[in-house]
Amino acid sequence: MHEFADRWAGDLRAFFDELLRFDTTDGQEAPAMAWLRERFETFGFETYEWTADAAALAGHPSFPDDPAEIDVADRPSVAGVVEFGDPDAGPTLVLNGHVDVVPATRSAWSSDPFEPVWDGDRVTARGAADMKGGLTACVFAARHLAEQAESGDAPDLDGRVVVEGVAGEEEGGIGAAAAAMDNPYPFDRDAVIVAEPTELGVVTAVEGSVMKRLRVEGRSAHAATRWRGESVLPHFEAIRHAFEDLETEREARVDHPLYADYPVKWPVCVGTVRAGNWASAVPDELVAEVRIGVAPGETVASVEAEFQERLDEVVAESEWLSEHPPTFERFSIQFEPASVDPDDPVVGAVRAAADAAGLDSEPYGATYGADSRHYQRAGIPTVLFGPGSIDQAHFPDESIDVGEVETAGAVIADAAARFCGR
Repeated sequence: MHEFADRWAGDLRAFFDELLRFDTTDGQEAPAMAWLRERFETFGFETYEWTADAAALAGHPSFPDDPAEIDVADRPSVAGVVEFGDPDAGPTLVLNGHVDVVPATRSAWSSDPFEPVWDGDRVTARGAADMKGGLTACVFAARHLAEQAESGDAPDLDGRVVVEGVAGEEEGGIGAAAAAMDNPYPFDRDAVIVAEPTELGVVTAVEGSVMKRLRVEGRSAHAATRWRGESVLPHFEAIRHAFEDLETEREARVDHPLYADYPVKWPVCVGTVRAGNWASAVPDELVAEVRIGVAPGETVASVEAEFQERLDEVVAESEWLSEHPPTFERFSIQFEPASVDPDDPVVGAVRAAADAAGLDSEPYGATYGADSRHYQRAGIPTVLFGPGSIDQAHFPDESIDVGEVETAGAVIADAAARFCGR
């Protein structure tokens, strides 16, 4: 680990700083991708590039059914490949990181989100933790292995390491889903490490979620005679309480050994509520958007059906709702849960490398979704391991300690060597 930091600390920090300066929100990834591909070529990697097909993604359960709702234009993903020994005689390991970031409200930050601010080894910028730090670790893990192999210092290796920088992870995993569905390489892939911010822990399961939009209809009336109207608010509260009760029931009924320590394993979050249009009128329409957690081993469709059934029960108990039934429809993107066999070779390689670095290698489950689900769906075993904390992701003044990025790079390089070793 010290050898890795001693060799790459300056280059890694400079690369990371420059990557953080690209504003890669909302379909603006292209300039950063062009820069990343140029960097790969400079490092001597063989490069590949692909752009997702909206029509193909529309047939994928993560995405809307209408291709027009999936923004793929000018959103390439790129990869750099390093080969060792006889590449066709060994496995291919993908190191994956997404380049896109969520928007940053400038007024909530103490500095420009895309002008990195360094305080010693800690850097503050949008994407520092989620997940340009992880992608940087992947790039330098591959560089480290390539240099060791060229100098003869690496163990005997056969196979390939692919470093992927993908677009649109925050919008369902556009680049990763496309790569998983339609292999952009002339070789097969045997395993993937996704360098999401896991605090240098080994994540073998990720939670899923389904996004639903609830519409409740009432009857308007003047506020002075509000008894003539039918407010949507009590009906919404009945539905909300029913969903909370179902969340509690699911917490007791749906179990998973990697999630026992979470206070709420499969949360239901009513994220937005919009009701009425005038203070002096009974609110006659309500729209609420709800995120529902899906456990590993469940399906989005089965959990969706549970909540629809509970909604139907509330409707059946209300004369008004029975005559004016609410709608409860999917919107936006969905995240399927995913898990990998903890005994899979790629998990074993990451755990052994983490152990060698003095880290806790006991697998755990994450309550967020990740691109790992796309590769798992394609039959490619995938594990998460990366620097930084999810507590920093999407937050103002997002930050990470570059020392963690260096540690992640060293561990990933070691894991790749173990995975591709003869």
